[in-house]
Amino acid sequence: MHSYSPGSRLPEDLSARKVTTDGSVILGISTILGVAATGALAPHLVLPAVTTVLAALYLASTIDRHWLLVQGLRTPSLLTISDEEARAVPDDQLPVYTVLLPVYNEPSIVHNLIAGVGRLEYPKDKLEILLLVEEDDIATRKAMAKTELEAVRLILVPNSQPKTKPKACNYGMATPGLQGEMVTIYDAEDIPDPLQLRKTVVAFQQLPDNVGCIQARLGYFNEEQNLLTRWFSMEYDQWFGMTLPAVEAAGCVVPLGGTSNHMRTSVWRAIGGWDEFNVTEDADLGVRLARAGYRTRILDSVTLEEANSDVLNWIRQRSRWYKGYLQTMLVHLRHPAALWSQVGGKGILRLLNMTGAVPIVAVINLVFWATMAAWVLGRPDVVELAFPGATYYVYLTMYVVGAPLSVFMGLIVTQRLGKPYMWWAAALVPLYWMLQSIAALKAVFQLVTRPQFWEKTVHGLSDTVDVPNSTGRPT
Repeated sequence: MHSYSPGSRLPEDLSARKVTTDGSVILGISTILGVAATGALAPHLVLPAVTTVLAALYLASTIDRHWLLVQGLRTPSLLTISDEEARAVPDDQLPVYTVLLPVYNEPSIVHNLIAGVGRLEYPKDKLEILLLVEEDDIATRKAMAKTELEAVRLILVPNSQPKTKPKACNYGMATPGLQGEMVTIYDAEDIPDPLQLRKTVVAFQQLPDNVGCIQARLGYFNEEQNLLTRWFSMEYDQWFGMTLPAVEAAGCVVPLGGTSNHMRTSVWRAIGGWDEFNVTEDADLGVRLARAGYRTRILDSVTLEEANSDVLNWIRQRSRWYKGYLQTMLVHLRHPAALWSQVGGKGILRLLNMTGAVPIVAVINLVFWATMAAWVLGRPDVVELAFPGATYYVYLTMYVVGAPLSVFMGLIVTQRLGKPYMWWAAALVPLYWMLQSIAALKAVFQLVTRPQFWEKTVHGLSDTVDVPNSTGRPT
């Protein structure tokens, strides 16, 4: 083990070590108490004002998300590198590549990880593959003792707080003697396109220097396992194949995925590495790249992962993501004037809609579904008071028009991607929204009670693995 100080890489004002300041907590509590007191004294003024503001924000968020999806369908801006271009670069002209493989309590899947990364078409003498195993992870360490680690270096991460994936990755990058000019991360269950590293190298050679990161697309090898995996797969297809490319084409901040994001090591170091206290360190890193003046492009090279097939496990994973989105939003809003000067007004609004607004809107959904049910069942006066005419019709339009439109867009995407077998899952997607709302409510609670807690996602629940061919598509 080498000397390393957790959390020392980033300045305090860019870290989620402490999500809120004492002043912001006092201000937030004071605002809530003030609104509550005013609402008790003058409910006929406060309740309509609150619901009207929420309606406006909800409508703006929904329109923007649908606009991005339509743009992604109409003018896809994925970066495409052919297999021939990828293989045309002589081995001696390829840079040394550092590949980080963080695992924790993954004894049953670590062999698949080595097998997936072992299929990469890249010269072995140009690869630095670091398997990052926590010191106290005895089960995985025992499994690794029985595994052939050709070209893979086992790194034991000291048992320290925070116990997070970004802490492990930062520790790995501090390993003495690393020579990688490029760096990427793969998760425990990942099966990357074998040519992904070569395609990334070629892409960087073709792109201007202000492109700081290339994010590969993510997909799932078990998308047909059950209804939940189908929903999850549809969501990823839209996010990585259409929404993120549209966000990038609009010149806005691209929140990265948790795996298969590729950077020059020099750029990674310049922006301070990963925030060890942010539980969606990927989204945060995308924001800091943009703030530093770098663009992120989406590469049409697929890394297959395991879609979460268990509802409770999915809620644990999704609530962590949502908590991290809220962390990222709060951290980068600490100095709004500086953020405005770096990403612009449009960039800030879309950043908010792509991070913190995601769980916030999901929580609002729960509130308004409950309100709608109460209105249908009993017509309570408080509901009529809270929803004046104009506000009522905005919400009615979103339910009657917006929700079916979202379902329809999902059906279009399944057809466009050549997955007509997913149509029935697309038709049932409102049930998936309910799960998202439950996860969002949990995320808000944990943001207050356990902000840095990394809730472990269990992998290895699927027995089916479709290995991708050289294009990244399952065979």
